[in-house]
Amino acid sequence: MPNNPSLKTTRLLLRPFQLSDAPNVQRLAGAKEVAAGTFLPHPYEVGMAEQWIADQERAHEGGTAVSFAITLTDDATFIGSIGLDIVQSHRHARLSYWLGLPYWNQGYATEAVRAVLRYGFLQLNLHRIYSPHFQGNAASGRVLQKVGMTYEGRMREHYVRFGRFVDLELYGMLQREFTDRT
Repeated sequence: MPNNPSLKTTRLLLRPFQLSDAPNVQRLAGAKEVAAGTFLPHPYEVGMAEQWIADQERAHEGGTAVSFAITLTDDATFIGSIGLDIVQSHRHARLSYWLGLPYWNQGYATEAVRAVLRYGFLQLNLHRIYSPHFQGNAASGRVLQKVGMTYEGRMREHYVRFGRFVDLELYGMLQREFTDRT
């Protein structure tokens, strides 16, 4: 896979992760409110962020993932993460993202998702991008709806999260649907 690029939007710079991001990843991803709506571990222990960043670099080199640190263009503040887990043989990817609690409900997730969809379909030539979210995370559902992804269904009691079974809501988009929208 080509070098991990940076993507620019109106308010955001999505750039490759650096080891120096680890303290901010740990601090923001460590909030229980963030973990509750994502697949992030909780508690987010010391050393996990450094390991995750190293794993993302290896996955990118192997062509199985691309991850971006979401930062504000104004002051380079780190606010979250977004990425694609890629299955080249099927030309599809799972989109995942999270934002630190102080950055919720400001349109940043929608802006970042739009940029990564564009990158995935136009640069990586993916055929399909899908994104699951926990049923209780309505904000993620709204983001995926706003960018034009199609609701594809519910996987009932698919995961155990904080000791209870939770449903998974699934959204997806095909390359031709993205192209038709732009």
